Amino acid sequence: MKSWFMQAQASAATLELREVPVPGPGAGELLVRMRAASLNRGEFILGHGLQKTGTSKAIGAEGAGEVVRGDGGFGAGDRVMGRCAGAFSEYALMDVREAIRMPDSLTYAQGASIPLAFLVVHDMLVQQGRLRAGEWLLVTGVSSGVGVASLQAAKALGARVIGTSGSPQKLERLRSEGLDVGLVAPNGGFHDAVMEATGGKGVNLVVNAVGGTVFAECVRAMAFEGRLATVGYVDDTLEATIDLQALHTRRLTLFGVSNKLRTKEQRASGVPAFMRDLMPAIADGRIRPVIDSSYPFEKLPDARERMDANRHVGKIVLEIA
Repeated sequence: MKSWFMQAQASAATLELREVPVPGPGAGELLVRMRAASLNRGEFILGHGLQKTGTSKAIGAEGAGEVVRGDGGFGAGDRVMGRCAGAFSEYALMDVREAIRMPDSLTYAQGASIPLAFLVVHDMLVQQGRLRAGEWLLVTGVSSGVGVASLQAAKALGARVIGTSGSPQKLERLRSEGLDVGLVAPNGGFHDAVMEATGGKGVNLVVNAVGGTVFAECVRAMAFEGRLATVGYVDDTLEATIDLQALHTRRLTLFGVSNKLRTKEQRASGVPAFMRDLMPAIADGRIRPVIDSSYPFEKLPDARERMDANRHVGKIVLEIA
C-alpha cells in the first residue's frame, strides 16, 4: 500500500510517499480502508514535539473509511471515523475504542474532519471548560480547524462566541456559522473590544489556539472565575507572563489540552462522553464540519502548503481514492 511519511530534520520536515506492507490488526484494533484524512497543523510543526529530529514516521492523525477486518462489534464494510496513527495511508489501524460509527448523513471527507478536532474541542469546552448556555467564549485564531470546531460546538451548546483573526474575510465567512463578534486582531490587542461586547464582564472561557503572544491579553479578557484553554502555539512563542493578581483575585483556571503524554486508555476514555454530548448534533446536522478544501492523495504537499500559508478556513482534507 501507499503511505505518506515525514522525515524530521533540525530545521525542516520533508514528506515522502512510500510503498509499505498493509498493517495487520492486533487485538482491539480495526483494519480500515482509508477514504479520507484531514490535516492538523501541529503534526507538521517540529516545535510541537510530536516527532523527534532525525526520525521518519507515517503521518496523519484522523480519518474515515471502511472496516476491512473488524473487532468489538464492528464488521467488514462498516463506515467509521476516528483518531488513528498513519491516517495518510491507503490502510490504517484504528483502536476499536476510538472508532466512531459514521452517520449516513456524513461523507468520508466530513467524517475525517471530525474526530481529532471535535474530541479536543469537547475536552476544552465541556470536560474541562464547563461551558454553559449563555456564557461567552473567546477563540483566538478562530478560522483554524480547532477554532471553527470550537465555534460550532459552542453554538450547539447555546454559548455566545467572539473570534479573532488577522483576516476580515475569514471572520465574515464564519458569521454564517454563528460567530457573534469577529475581531481583526492578528497580534492581540482585543481586550477593549471583548469588554465592550460582554458588557464589561469579560469572557467565561478562552480557547487560545495562537500561543504565547496573545496569552497575557487572553487573561486580561477573562471574567470572574473564567477558564483558559491553551491548545496550540502556531506563533512559536512558548513563554508568556502570568498576571498573578488577576489569577488570584478573579479565581481564574488555566489548563492545557494535548494528547501527547496521554495513554491510549486516557485518550479513549473521552470518546463515550463526546458521543453523548456532541454526536447527536453532528448526526442531525446542527454541527456540520467546515471543509476548506480537498486534495487528492498524491497532493499532500500541496495541501500542507495551503495550511502553512494560513489561507484556509476550517479543515483541509486528503481524499484517498
